Amino acid sequence: TRPGGPPPELVVVMSKSVNVFLGVAVGCVVGAVTMATLQRSKQAPNVEEVAEVEAAFDRREKLIDGKVVSKTITDELKAKVEDMRADHDCVPGLAVVLVGERPDSAQYVRMKKEKVAEIGFHSVDLNLPDTISQEELIAEVKKLNADPMIHGILVQLPLPEGIDTNEVLKAIAVEKDADGFHALNVGNMWLSGGDPPLAVACTPAGCIELLQRYDITVSGKNCVVLGRSNIVGMPICALLQSMNGTVTCCHSRTKDTAEKVRVTGGG
Repeated sequence: TRPGGPPPELVVVMSKSVNVFLGVAVGCVVGAVTMATLQRSKQAPNVEEVAEVEAAFDRREKLIDGKVVSKTITDELKAKVEDMRADHDCVPGLAVVLVGERPDSAQYVRMKKEKVAEIGFHSVDLNLPDTISQEELIAEVKKLNADPMIHGILVQLPLPEGIDTNEVLKAIAVEKDADGFHALNVGNMWLSGGDPPLAVACTPAGCIELLQRYDITVSGKNCVVLGRSNIVGMPICALLQSMNGTVTCCHSRTKDTAEKVRVTGGG
């Protein structure tokens, strides 16, 4: 950790909390089993039919309950925050930067604020007009970098036209990069071995957390990812590969996406 940065255990708590509570719950659809043949038949089903139906039920996918996992993780993080308060006299601080008045962005920020308050973080909200210049926005980010009470920074995307998103994200100190968008965090995520990233993009991190909480094996499985965005698609490809999954990434230029999903979905 750089001089003036948070202690390592604080970085771990921040990374875990910011990544997980924003994670989008992944629902696995329970496999449908047809019994039309048995329903149509007035005779007792034969042994082969019964065996086929039982085997189909055995192949059903496990239903992942994101709400239950979210509640468990929230309780765990509350306890960790209390431990840090007692052991270090320190409360994790999260700053959320919102530029403009997009309704969807404002809603996301409200959700983040609610969860931050529930967990017990120190919260700072920076609401800026969409007329702000790129230089002024970067200056505000640098102020947050220098604030010892802030340990994580989120810049709500998308930013208004005329502002270079990459330049703004690069201005966030790597140890305060709660979204995991800093080039160093992205690079460490893709490397085999070496230092782990301090943070990982929240939606992919949430998806992987759910798989791990339900003991779902990824190693040796064929995995299809739809989309190659920097926020979701590419990070989850990296994470699945790090778990020894064989990953196919489909995107807008992919041919026969539906066929790849059907073929790969078989195992």
